[in-house]
Amino acid sequence: MALAVVGLAVISAVTRSVFFLSDKPWPLPAWVERGLKYAPLAALGAVVFPEVLMSHGHGPQTWADARFVAAPVAMAWAWWRKDMLTTIGVGMAVYLGLRVGLGW
Repeated sequence: MALAVVGLAVISAVTRSVFFLSDKPWPLPAWVERGLKYAPLAALGAVVFPEVLMSHGHGPQTWADARFVAAPVAMAWAWWRKDMLTTIGVGMAVYLGLRVGLGW
């Protein structure tokens, strides 16, 4: 087991350090740079959407769920303001307001 852990650590270190050991810069194609702009949004969506659509491996039991109101409000805010940090804040404020205030 220890040999496997050490081996995986060495493989990980070597493959990650190749970019730093080179003397020449590694330019990215323009299409890759454009695509990387959307990586944070894609990661956030991959975490948030399953939680909105399912809870503990099951679909919604009732439509009176704070997630179904907070998610569209946050999406509208994101479309209007184009700011990810305030989008998270607005979505959580609506969610907590409905969850704590109305008991949804």
